[in-house]
Amino acid sequence: MMTHAVAPTPLFDTILVMEHQMQRQATHLAFSLSEYETITLPAAQLPTHVGEQLWRTLDQNGKKLLVSFPSPKTENQWQLTAQGWVGQVQVPHQLTLTITPKVPIARLFQLWEMTYDLRLADLAKGLTDVASVPEFFSLLAHILAQRVIRRGRQGFQQAYLPQTAVLPYVRGKLLPSALAHSSPTVQLACRYDAHTTDIPDNQMIAYTLHQIARSGQCSPTAQTAVRRAYHLLQPLVTIRPFQPIDCQNRSYSRLNQDYAILHALCRFFLEHTGPLLADGGHQLMPFLLNMAQLYERCVANWLQAHLPLPYRIKAQESTTLGSNAELRFQIDLTLYGENGRPLAVLDTKYKTPDKPSQADISQVITYAKAKGCHHALLIYPQPLPHPLHLAIGDIQLHTLTFGLDEPLDSAGQKFIQQLGARLHL
Repeated sequence: MMTHAVAPTPLFDTILVMEHQMQRQATHLAFSLSEYETITLPAAQLPTHVGEQLWRTLDQNGKKLLVSFPSPKTENQWQLTAQGWVGQVQVPHQLTLTITPKVPIARLFQLWEMTYDLRLADLAKGLTDVASVPEFFSLLAHILAQRVIRRGRQGFQQAYLPQTAVLPYVRGKLLPSALAHSSPTVQLACRYDAHTTDIPDNQMIAYTLHQIARSGQCSPTAQTAVRRAYHLLQPLVTIRPFQPIDCQNRSYSRLNQDYAILHALCRFFLEHTGPLLADGGHQLMPFLLNMAQLYERCVANWLQAHLPLPYRIKAQESTTLGSNAELRFQIDLTLYGENGRPLAVLDTKYKTPDKPSQADISQVITYAKAKGCHHALLIYPQPLPHPLHLAIGDIQLHTLTFGLDEPLDSAGQKFIQQLGARLHL
């Protein structure tokens, strides 16, 4: 007897889709760990190709997450060790890895706000409901999108840009060699200024919104707002890639002062978000904050804003040693006094050891000698169980605290008191 295939029905198709979604949800893994914590997973719990992607993109590329493969050394288990990065990594349909900070989200916000020199009243409203770094990401994405939509109602910034085109009439400056004798109609090449929104100030916002929308990190509400903001700009600008540094040191006037906040938010997302293509065609969509970098920038910006005159702080100063500049150093912070005289070098350490390591001591002493000053300071987010205050040759070494267990202004004022006591300011 011959059998005939039954044509699929809409109900049959719906059941297949539901089964497919259930299978995807069943195989989607979710792990969470905190800064510098290690989690151990049975070898069969994490697919080898997913673990390899984590290793290639987060371990080999910047040591954001240390990945140890199953082996006799690890008792045939996976070991994932978070470093000084917090946030979320997604392998679409396969894995979500969340790394939580040791500091409360409210303190993380203060670090971020000081680092990027922002004061956003919008955050005060939603921050109390934020319990994780991914929620923090969604909140900031939503704020960026809302501000772009608001600016779209007012009209995006425009500028006059020089353009050259062949026209049947004269516009702007006529280019003498542009007469097309072979054309049946008169065609003239002209150079003129066109009023357009297709300028870098708008392009970098559109590119950032595009990256956020692709990341898959937003809540549904934030994702909807991001897409809406992106579609406002998309027809008006050229979508091209930008680097975080492109968002800095831009010029603003009273007509576009709100762009300063938009660009600061763009810089934040471009610095900490970016799809990394791994083997197998899968995309890792990471949102990871470098806590050591946030801490360093926060301390620098707070001191620059609050140090009393005539003292000033210079961040990330490059200096060299040797007759031919054989050695080059990048110093976290240098404290200057009257007449621009260097008083001390400060090196921030986002960790809480029992005592400073020999490598950290040697590093900051070398920095002090390179700058010709007599004070070398190691700054930690918590008091050390065994602080150091000693002389090494003509260099005074001190460990100080810029704490993260209290509001930044309180921690900063206590730090300035410590600084004054040790340097006799």
